[in-house]
Amino acid sequence: MLVYLLSILELISRDTLTGIKMELIGSTLTATYARPKTSHFLPAISTMASSYRNTQPALAMNPSANLWRTSGYYKNSNTIQSPSSSMQRENLDLVRAKTMFYPSNRTVLSTRYTPDDWYRSNQSNYRESESSRNSAERLRRDTIRLMQDKEQQTRRTQESTSKNIGERLNDIVFWKSELSHEIDNMVTEIAALAEVKRRLERALAETQGPLQVSQECLYHREKRMSIDLVHDDVEKDLIKEVEVIKSCQERMRRHLDRAIAQLASNRAAQHELERDISDKVTAQRIDGRCHHLRNTSDGIGYYRGIERLDPSLSLPDSWSKFTDDNILHSQSERASSHKLRDEIEILLNTTSNEMWNQFNNVNVAFTNRMSETADAKNSLQTHLAKTLQEIFQTEMLIETLKKALRDKECPLKVAQTRLEERTRRPNVELCRDNPHHRLVSEVREIEDTIQKLQERLMEAENTLQNLVKTKVTLEHDLSIKANSLFLDQEKCMSTRKSFPSMPRLVGYT
Repeated sequence: MLVYLLSILELISRDTLTGIKMELIGSTLTATYARPKTSHFLPAISTMASSYRNTQPALAMNPSANLWRTSGYYKNSNTIQSPSSSMQRENLDLVRAKTMFYPSNRTVLSTRYTPDDWYRSNQSNYRESESSRNSAERLRRDTIRLMQDKEQQTRRTQESTSKNIGERLNDIVFWKSELSHEIDNMVTEIAALAEVKRRLERALAETQGPLQVSQECLYHREKRMSIDLVHDDVEKDLIKEVEVIKSCQERMRRHLDRAIAQLASNRAAQHELERDISDKVTAQRIDGRCHHLRNTSDGIGYYRGIERLDPSLSLPDSWSKFTDDNILHSQSERASSHKLRDEIEILLNTTSNEMWNQFNNVNVAFTNRMSETADAKNSLQTHLAKTLQEIFQTEMLIETLKKALRDKECPLKVAQTRLEERTRRPNVELCRDNPHHRLVSEVREIEDTIQKLQERLMEAENTLQNLVKTKVTLEHDLSIKANSLFLDQEKCMSTRKSFPSMPRLVGYT
């Protein structure tokens, strides 16, 4: 019974060892691409042949047999071991631990496979090995080709990306140069407009003097007296001069406000350009650093998920349009500023010409008026002299008339005395004779003469009064003319000598 049990165990162990040896020979390497290129292949045929003749347990084989059967090999093998095979291996380990088998122990000749099975198993293992090798070689070639293709694709993609970044840098440099050129033009325009604005302010300040002079002239001419308070050409021109100066000041103030607003717009456009060029300088620095990055550069690293992050605020079209709009806006502001400067230049020339022309007109009117006043004064003086002469003569005439009247008193007294004496003749001697008639006629004649002389004396006295009144009028008018001439000549014309020059009216000094 014991011998029978030992025979059965020997058969089981031999079958198990045969299965293990066939598994060692016929198993395929299906994952050699996952192993290093220096991996160990199957042992030599002689080694495998000797393993068939070896009566020792499978685990007592050459230790090199375990080098090529790695855990990765078993893991990736196409052969799937069943749970029953695992149990047989455990039983085999137990039997090997307790029993040593020798050929002499075999008592029954019994086999599980025929030589044809053995041959077919070998051929199948060979074919499977060749197929595995072909698959591994094909996989290796495909993998190498894939690696090369991907390497070239990665390199081309990186070169294309670098080229795109370089083109982007060229675009940034182009727009930066355009922005820099526009900023230079805007700075020049701001300086020119600021200079014109300062000239306009100086010209506006210079108009205060002529305005004050004109108003003072009007105030001084209000001191004219009596008939000389006329609305003459001088007063009209002075009022017009005040209106012209105020009109010029109003236009200057409007253009000054426009210049201030335009300067603010220009500086705002310049600020936008400077901010844009500052952003482009930063972008150029960043893109330049990115353009010079290589696979061997320092500072490169992984940023997981960065490709899914899109913080973009613009597209290429909107990016270029933003800068183009800034430049167009700046150019529009520069055009408006240049137009405003031309308008201010024209305004300064126009206002200075208007004020100078009106100033000359007022001076001409003053000159004419002073000439008229001087002529009137000279005429008054002439008439006054004649009036004084006539008054003197009239006074002499009055004195003559009075003397004549006094001279007529005695003849009248004589004639009346004679008549009175002859009235004392007695009786018939009271005769109305020729002497009587003659005396009566003489008395009447003298009385008539006295009456006429008295009338002429009254007329002379009235004439003298009229002459004196005329003299007073002439003297008063002469004083009025002298006052007017003094105001026009001394008060007004003396102050009008300080009228600003043409360069000062256009703001150059």
